[in-house]
Amino acid sequence: MSIKTKWYVIAGGPCAGKTRVVRRLASLGYKTIPDTSRVIIDREIKKGKTIKEIRKKEAGFQRKIFQMKVEIENKIPPSQITFLDSGGIPACIAYYQIAGLDPMPVIKEAERKKYRGVFFLEQLPYKKDYARIENRETARKLNKLLYETYQKLKYKVVMVPVKPVEERVKFILERLDF
Repeated sequence: MSIKTKWYVIAGGPCAGKTRVVRRLASLGYKTIPDTSRVIIDREIKKGKTIKEIRKKEAGFQRKIFQMKVEIENKIPPSQITFLDSGGIPACIAYYQIAGLDPMPVIKEAERKKYRGVFFLEQLPYKKDYARIENRETARKLNKLLYETYQKLKYKVVMVPVKPVEERVKFILERLDF
């Protein structure tokens, strides 16, 4: 039996605008959880590492993300309305597949909790930044795998169209299921 939560996932492939949406939700007073991969990357960059060094062993990097997401989610009260940047634990399933890892441990963990909703942002034009190493093709593949992951986990996925951040946030807030 899974634990039902009041958590909402802001999902989508690389360069979908998830972080901007989550930052705006935070500015409106909602509890939010930042993108775990960027937290890890930023922490390592502060130690003097380059993105190539951080992502050199992709399998280990993805395992760190998964472990951190589990730790974070175990601390959030299930009854607290919370928005999770970059898809929560289920997103790790797609990233594990891309990294050639067995996703079964992630699937088992993902089935332990039930998110209240999944908002899937349509991708924006792809742009590399300091933390992104994926090329356009991999970004599209991840987008597809992420969407399929939530469907396989039997979530109703609400597609959020490409719009300015304020309109995307309004779209999401109008569709919350309390």
